[in-house]
Amino acid sequence: MTVAILFGVFILCFLIGVPIAISLGVSALAAIWFGTDLPISLIAQKAFTSLDSFPLLAIPFFILAGVLMGKGGISKRLLDLATALVGWMTGGLSLVTIVACMFFAAIAGSGPATVAAIGGFMIPAMIARNYDQGFASAVPATAGSMGVIIPPSIPLVLYGAIGNVSVGALFMAGILPGMLVGIAIMLTAYFISKAKGYKPSEDKRTFDFKDVLKALNEAKWALLIPVIILGGIYGGIFTPTEAAVTAVVYALIVGIFIYKELDFKAIYDGFMETIMINATTMIIISFSVSFAFFMTLEQIPNSIATYLTNLSSNPVAILFIVILFLLVVGMFIDTISALVVLTPILLPVVTAVGVDPIHFGIILVVALAIGFVTPPLGVNLFVASSVGKVSIEKTTVAVIPFIIVMVLCLILIAFIPQLSMWMAGFTQ
Repeated sequence: MTVAILFGVFILCFLIGVPIAISLGVSALAAIWFGTDLPISLIAQKAFTSLDSFPLLAIPFFILAGVLMGKGGISKRLLDLATALVGWMTGGLSLVTIVACMFFAAIAGSGPATVAAIGGFMIPAMIARNYDQGFASAVPATAGSMGVIIPPSIPLVLYGAIGNVSVGALFMAGILPGMLVGIAIMLTAYFISKAKGYKPSEDKRTFDFKDVLKALNEAKWALLIPVIILGGIYGGIFTPTEAAVTAVVYALIVGIFIYKELDFKAIYDGFMETIMINATTMIIISFSVSFAFFMTLEQIPNSIATYLTNLSSNPVAILFIVILFLLVVGMFIDTISALVVLTPILLPVVTAVGVDPIHFGIILVVALAIGFVTPPLGVNLFVASSVGKVSIEKTTVAVIPFIIVMVLCLILIAFIPQLSMWMAGFTQ
């Protein structure tokens, strides 16, 4: 009965358009009020104490670092480097967008932030070069999803905190899967561009090594950021949270004193933007924890784990079921909420059939990253459509080939554990 109230109220709230964070909180409140003798103040207590976590401090600082880098001229220099590297190829502007998103993903750690920073430049540029509007919008929307796969990644930090898994190992494990997804998206964009006759950039018909060296020199301060962050974590110099703070300080120094594009107004706007993004994120996390706590109290995760393991003892079958479930969930629930709610449920299931928690963390994040571009939620779709002023319908149709390719990459990542575990092994 209590479980029916919990999920019934949640589904009802979701269907009538209540924000996801409020839906989670209200459903947990209703379940406690009508189904138990526990005090309803427990919801507020769990919501508050869930945020009292040192690893979670990395999230607002990585968000702030990404915002400041976007405003401080770093994204522009990354675009120039990407143009020098791949702008001369067929569909050059689309490939430039994807490479720039990969670079920015290694800095910002956020999918929507990557789409906004790169898409704001590149969508209008592609449309001006007669690229299809939907395709121009779909490319950064899809490539932006790498912001949560390539380290540093905010969802990987959150998964590590919830699942008690090394964030440093998760960051290392995300490198090859992130590159695999990026290359697959580039190949898809290339073949679509070839079929539609999209030419290289007008000023970039051939590869010029001198241009690459010049762009590399201009972008060197930007490219040092992931080296400092990841090198510091793996070298034992600082924790992921301290690395996030270091990234903020570095972004300020580079933006103010080297590129000289950060002034007081830009810094103020960056802090205000971060506050708004972080407030939304933290509200979702807090109420998600309350929802997850109540599920644990009712032993729902154990019941699901028992059901799935009874359904099949074959790890391949279990993984296929979990992947299908995650792809469906990603269509309707945002990544942060899904991570907080599903990690306690699914982690015991997959570890029971021999899947490493680090490997599963990558599977979980890649599956939910696909949710960034699958309607009806599809946050990246809405961001790309907004910054590029392209209708959501055109973007959604154009993104379908990219979704198919990303799902194929997810299957490879899931069933070839070495893609994740080889790099992670260097941290152990």
